Amino acid sequence: MSTRKKISILTPCFNEQGNVRAAYERIRAIFENELRDYDYEHVFCDNSSTDETVSILKDIAAQDKHIKAIVNARNYGPFRSAFNGLRSLTGDAALIYLAADLQDPPEMLIDFVRKWEEGYKVIYGVRTKRMESGLMTLARRTYYRLVRNLSNIDIPENVGEFQFIDAKVLEALQQSDDYYPYIRGMIANCGFKSIGIEYTWQRRNSGMSKNRFFDLIDQAINGLISFTILPLRLCLLGGFAISVLSLLYSGVQLFVNLFIGRPPVAGIPTLIVALFFFSGLQLFFLGLLGEYIGAIHFQVRKRPLVVELERINFDDGDT
Repeated sequence: MSTRKKISILTPCFNEQGNVRAAYERIRAIFENELRDYDYEHVFCDNSSTDETVSILKDIAAQDKHIKAIVNARNYGPFRSAFNGLRSLTGDAALIYLAADLQDPPEMLIDFVRKWEEGYKVIYGVRTKRMESGLMTLARRTYYRLVRNLSNIDIPENVGEFQFIDAKVLEALQQSDDYYPYIRGMIANCGFKSIGIEYTWQRRNSGMSKNRFFDLIDQAINGLISFTILPLRLCLLGGFAISVLSLLYSGVQLFVNLFIGRPPVAGIPTLIVALFFFSGLQLFFLGLLGEYIGAIHFQVRKRPLVVELERINFDDGDT
């Protein structure tokens, strides 16, 4: 039996026929050279691709037993699919989200492993530079800062799911039961000794991103509500402050009308503005409350995280 340490790599994919083979080859090259003293498994989680992705994965897996694949019955989104695959990892440490588009460079795995051997349990990639439009970079940085400031745990800024974790952290994640997992937050919530390594987020190796605008919005909202109730507290304080200001305004108006003698002025425009403002504010508060209720709703129904269509190169004992 091999005594070499085993590294797991997880790659979610959906319609990535132009990228999965390149992702496989770059990981294989790393373990044939810099990390040749380690054993490894590379698990691809396919979200019911409609192109040739699954066929390519089957062809690769038939030739290389290091490669495993989980094919979902439908598209469950990248994070649910990845978290389901994460439950099947068996390594002494794991790179839990190597995107098939190779925007996160696989070669960083070498530095991750070195830091892990130094005793760090979580090593995360910090995206200090992004090969994308300035507007998207600004939006992402603003969002990361907002999540960190609102969360009740320390979630590092400019850090995604491109992280390398020890088996102890992996075990803690595998014990979690979350219908819509916010994986980077779940890792931060585990604690453990961690360190970040800066890198440049590259352009896609091939093809177009499968994340639509509304998918990004959905993921962003999930990140905001997963580890804090601060937005609800802010709404409570905002509503209280507006009530106090309204009472003060009413008192001022009463004082003016009774003691100064100025007759009431017709304020139809003011009433219209106030009506729409407070109506919009109420709808915003209700919408925010609805997001939390919706998250609770899906969690308590206990539906399967994903439904798998097929597993490739998994032994009978693998979960």
